[in-house]
Amino acid sequence: MPRYAYKPFDYVTPPELLPGRAAPAHYPVVIVGAGPIGLAMAIDLALQDIPSVVLDDNNVVSVGSRAICWAKRTLEIFDRLGVGERMVDKGITWKVGRLFHGETEVYSFDLLPEDGHKMPAFINLQQYYVEQYLVERCREFPELIELRFKNKVVKVAQDDGGARAEVETPDGHYTIEGDYLLACDGAGSPIRQMMGLDFQGQLFEERFLITDVEMKADFPSERWFWFEPSFHPGQSALLHKQPDNIYRIDLQLGWDADPEEERKPENVIPRIKKALGNRDFEIDWVSVYTFQCRRIERFVHDRIIFVGDSAHVVSPFGARGGNGGIQDVDNLGWKLAAVIKRTAPVGLLESYNRERTHGADENIKNSARATSFMSPKSDMEMMFRNEVLNLAGELPFARKLINSGRLSAPCSLANSVLCTPFEGAPLRPGTAALDCPLKSGASDDWLLNRVGGEFVLASFGGAPDPGIGGIRHLQISSMCSHDRDHLSDVTGLAAKRYGDGLSYLFRPDQHVAAVFDKPTPKDVAAARDKALAL
Repeated sequence: MPRYAYKPFDYVTPPELLPGRAAPAHYPVVIVGAGPIGLAMAIDLALQDIPSVVLDDNNVVSVGSRAICWAKRTLEIFDRLGVGERMVDKGITWKVGRLFHGETEVYSFDLLPEDGHKMPAFINLQQYYVEQYLVERCREFPELIELRFKNKVVKVAQDDGGARAEVETPDGHYTIEGDYLLACDGAGSPIRQMMGLDFQGQLFEERFLITDVEMKADFPSERWFWFEPSFHPGQSALLHKQPDNIYRIDLQLGWDADPEEERKPENVIPRIKKALGNRDFEIDWVSVYTFQCRRIERFVHDRIIFVGDSAHVVSPFGARGGNGGIQDVDNLGWKLAAVIKRTAPVGLLESYNRERTHGADENIKNSARATSFMSPKSDMEMMFRNEVLNLAGELPFARKLINSGRLSAPCSLANSVLCTPFEGAPLRPGTAALDCPLKSGASDDWLLNRVGGEFVLASFGGAPDPGIGGIRHLQISSMCSHDRDHLSDVTGLAAKRYGDGLSYLFRPDQHVAAVFDKPTPKDVAAARDKALAL
């Protein structure tokens, strides 16, 4: 019996089907899919005063834990959207991973050895909680976000004036129109299929069993990965702790495994007993998945834009699926808002395609390499893997060759056409901002609390405001003050991470657009305009 109490969302007759409605309503943005990606997209747009309608063919949050590992950068994005702290409070925080070969621990690693970050390296939190929190956050924007459950999109079309969707509901069919339609409808994306777009990439001949079990245990909040454990000979296994006494156990099955047979309790329970030993447990959720690393060629198709798993899929080891999708949202939201408000040209959306296909390719590369290491397909590959594992316990260089899933990290956009080049800065243009603790007067604060949602110029060392209209200026110095408008670098981490005396122009998605040693109104305005593709 599932631990989480699923509560269906109410279905409401769409206004298009009410008496007296002659023509389809037109909205700025129509979002298809009320998973983490679609819901986060709606919130990001609402924060920039862009209304949207979210359509979903279901009326409950995700069944099963699904995506559970949320990385630091993703948590920073969720924090900007207003749910990050709630997720961290509920989630299991971790930063240490341990890797075993057989019963021997080969080595461990720390994903965030340095303090001074608001968000942890990772949390584990079931996807159904994330969706619940996002739905509740959406409800805080009743004038800007309309959630429509049991509204299934069955056909899409577009022209120069926008996109249209035909929608099926319990009360009948209707048509909805939008300036843009965002396909956030998951890996099996019906919209992708309607448009005849194929995934390109690699399907690996490997399957894994995912089992969530509820039990009381004293396992630490760490990531444990085994190559060839005694409880699962010749294969790989992974253990993660989740909230509510739920543990995720992944077991490699091999390509010949029958997914339907492997899901049956009489086959799952003996495997889990071997892994857990003499412990009482209850199965909460079971799934079998196939490794694949693929994407569509383009994410932007005029008025229809693909976001998240509808655009790209990766193998789950490394937590690059859901995290990569939320970074898609982060990249697209401010750009789409600027285009709709006509403060940027339509061509800005092409930068979403370039930057996020680059991000997807980076995730696919890392995921494919992990899959190849975890599942060797030849005797030579197996020999190489085993020798690396044998050496890694004593020789640090060999540890860099072990790949049990390179864990999600933000990709660099250093080569983006939106960046203004600058040499010699600790953070290059195109890099996601690094958080650091600050004092706002006498109160504790964080840099990322002050950056995001708009263009912001931050001067480290307290450089004077160059006076750029429409760009907020933060002056951060080592001096202490009780003035609430004064930001103090009391730990010195801001100067260390950004360089004392430099100024950074941050994009609305908290990425560095430009760096200046002596910012002038002309140079800052030019960098902002370049970031807007003007």
